[in-house]
Amino acid sequence: MPVEKGSSISDATFSRRNLLHFLGGGLVTVVVAGIGVETYSGFENKLMNYSGGHAYDPWRDWQTYQGPLALVAAAILAANPHNTQPWRFVVSPHQIDLFSIPSRTTGSTDALGREHVVGLGAALENLSLAAPPQGYVATITPFPGSDSTHVARIALTSTNVRAGGKLYDAIGNRHSNRGPYESSPVSVSNIDHLQKQVDAADGFSIKWFTTVNERGALGKLMIDAAQALVNDTTQSIDGFRWFRSSESAIESHRDGLTDWGQDLSNLISSGAILLPPSSRHAGDEFWLGQTRTVHTKTAAAYGVVLVNDSGLDLSRLNGGRLLERLHLTAVSDGVAFQHMNQITERIDRDASIGAAPILKERFNRLIGDPLLQPLVSFRIGNPVRVGRMSPRRPVEWVT
Repeated sequence: MPVEKGSSISDATFSRRNLLHFLGGGLVTVVVAGIGVETYSGFENKLMNYSGGHAYDPWRDWQTYQGPLALVAAAILAANPHNTQPWRFVVSPHQIDLFSIPSRTTGSTDALGREHVVGLGAALENLSLAAPPQGYVATITPFPGSDSTHVARIALTSTNVRAGGKLYDAIGNRHSNRGPYESSPVSVSNIDHLQKQVDAADGFSIKWFTTVNERGALGKLMIDAAQALVNDTTQSIDGFRWFRSSESAIESHRDGLTDWGQDLSNLISSGAILLPPSSRHAGDEFWLGQTRTVHTKTAAAYGVVLVNDSGLDLSRLNGGRLLERLHLTAVSDGVAFQHMNQITERIDRDASIGAAPILKERFNRLIGDPLLQPLVSFRIGNPVRVGRMSPRRPVEWVT
């Protein structure tokens, strides 16, 4: 993956949320004056070399586990909504049961539970990819009983064959890249690799948005959906509940979204860690600004995963597995990948409160197939800088 090449124009708008006033020597002068010269070396290390505390250890030690716990160590690194990590695992020598945790949800931001189940599917995919390297054949039974939280039962049969692969190897490097992407297009071969994952998934297809006009139309809809979301006080509060604004909060919860994970320049991201937390309103405005000036402005292409019925939990679970494979494929090819689901978040919210389905109708027109429904969306591109780790609850917390 490429190293950092510079800051985007949106970095200058990031302040926690007035960081612009502190940039350059002013940032160092003001902060050092506040903390004292005797602790400057600690400040400098945190500002320039921040790599996270124990909340990020699962990314570093996931391959140190053996047996069934190794499968869980891979599963907990999967993509999931707002980093809620809505999973629990019951582990025995020959079986793993995956359960959802209903309380670990974004509420009205995921009003119909779509993303909750998709995230569990992503964890299931990582788990299945980790089985062969540990000498297991994994047989998955989705929703095996009457317990609605029992998402899957994975029977493990021992085998002498131990095989990994590119997708398994990419698990520890898979991060949602929310930073700017280069202006160069993604290669046809990269999109073909992603398309092959979709072609191999029964019941799914994908709509690509690659031309300037196509990207512009979908980007406009994403911006409008983001604006509607921040204008909805309930959705705004439910989303902000998962923002971890301090190192102590990150280490305590080991979940949620962080300033560091927004993939801004190193100086701005590290400086933000040292400044007072932002308000919910400021956070909303920052995210909306990033959507306008970075996420939609620098996307080389968008993909929308389509399915016959996006309301079925089995479709969501299998769609989450596919989404994880798409992200891992992109990572293994050096392509940046960001999940962008504000449109479906607003569509589901509108349906839950009986609002007019305006965004749904606009989205359907862009998709152009009345028989298929959008499940999840993402953007891809050639990264300006590497995506950063998100905090994770360790294996011992989820088993």
